[in-house]
Amino acid sequence: MNPVHIIIAAVVAAALTLVIIKLFDRLRRKDAETEAKAILAKADQDAATRMKEAELEVKEKAIEQKAKAEEGFSKIREEFRDHERVLDKRQIALEQQGDDLRKQEKIVESTQRRLTEKLEDTQRRNEELAKLLDMQRQVLHESSGLNREEAEKQLLEMLDRELTEETGSLILKHQKRVKETCDEQAREVLIMTMQRYAATLTSESTTSSVDIPNDEMKGRIIGREGRNIRAFEKATGVDVIIDDTPGVVIVSGFDPVRREIARQALNKLIADGRIHPSRIEEIVEGTKKEIEQFIQQKGEEAAQEVDVRGLNPRVIHMLGRMHFRTSYSQNVLRHSVEVAFLSGMMAEMVGYDVALARRCGLLHDIGKAADHEMEGGHPKVGADLLKRHGENETVVHAALGHHDQIVSERPYTVLVAAADACSASRPGARRETNAWKNWKQLPSAFPACSGRSPFKPAVNCA
Repeated sequence: MNPVHIIIAAVVAAALTLVIIKLFDRLRRKDAETEAKAILAKADQDAATRMKEAELEVKEKAIEQKAKAEEGFSKIREEFRDHERVLDKRQIALEQQGDDLRKQEKIVESTQRRLTEKLEDTQRRNEELAKLLDMQRQVLHESSGLNREEAEKQLLEMLDRELTEETGSLILKHQKRVKETCDEQAREVLIMTMQRYAATLTSESTTSSVDIPNDEMKGRIIGREGRNIRAFEKATGVDVIIDDTPGVVIVSGFDPVRREIARQALNKLIADGRIHPSRIEEIVEGTKKEIEQFIQQKGEEAAQEVDVRGLNPRVIHMLGRMHFRTSYSQNVLRHSVEVAFLSGMMAEMVGYDVALARRCGLLHDIGKAADHEMEGGHPKVGADLLKRHGENETVVHAALGHHDQIVSERPYTVLVAAADACSASRPGARRETNAWKNWKQLPSAFPACSGRSPFKPAVNCA
């Protein structure tokens, strides 16, 4: 092969190589463009997807904000409605007061008119009466032949005789009126004394306080729309008072046992933290069983302490209930145990049955455990309770007559009454009050009440 052919072949090969390279470059460029287009398309698609997601998220947030705003608006509207209702009630009350005032004004006007008419009529009648008296005086002077001085003298003598005869009846009448006034004043003294002392005593004997860790717990105790507090009050039979006092919830009720059950159950619920109606019922039932066991235990311990045997289980249970009852800050169960020991010691000194005296003393106030459930005072309630459960007549009579409300015909009743007074009046047993300290300073005009407690007046005390 000659060099020309070689050169031509090399040129052709170079040309072919160049063409092939350009073809490859063009193909790579097309592939790159295709890939770029695919990437751009994918990017556009991703961007569109993200835009849609962003729009959906924005719409959801807008819906949530709208719902929150509507909820706030609904609360504001409800508050406005409440204010409107309060204002409407006040307006109605003001209108009613205005009507009442107008009616009272009319009544006053009519009353004044009637009084004016009566005054005019009275004045007219007085004038007529004066004329009649003058006429009668002239007729008397003419018929009797006496002058004015002689007629006045005879008239005064006649009046003196009549007044002398009526003096006794007038004195008796005034004495009766004075006695009625004294009795009324005595009642006012007693009522005022009891009223001034009753507020603190009632508050202390009918409420219990429960400490809470924070004020947020008040909302949990109330529950949604008050369902928790309603369930608690229904299960325990007490009232729960939640006010602005920080760190305290008040349990109120006249039954001390129910109040103690409610107090312990509420403490357990606060400690547990799960407060809802079913949990409330569960805790209250458990607490009731614990309190019933505690009451039975206290009754048995009291009976064993004073060595009184053979008591009816119901009587033992009522004894245990007295652990939750106080009388002027004195625990009634401990008071009954004291009275039992004192009665036993006095009975031993005078030669009576010590066991029977202790039995009478222990059970003398048993009516206080059930006097809120039955009609009558605690002596009558206790006597009926003991008689119904098989106690003998001596024990029943001691419970009925230990406050001198009946004639004490049995010596054990007198012993119990004396022991009851000793236990109640020993220093530190009961709260001292100004009314008690000043009781003996009352006027001697009220002998029926002299020396008696203003909080335990005699039956016939005026």
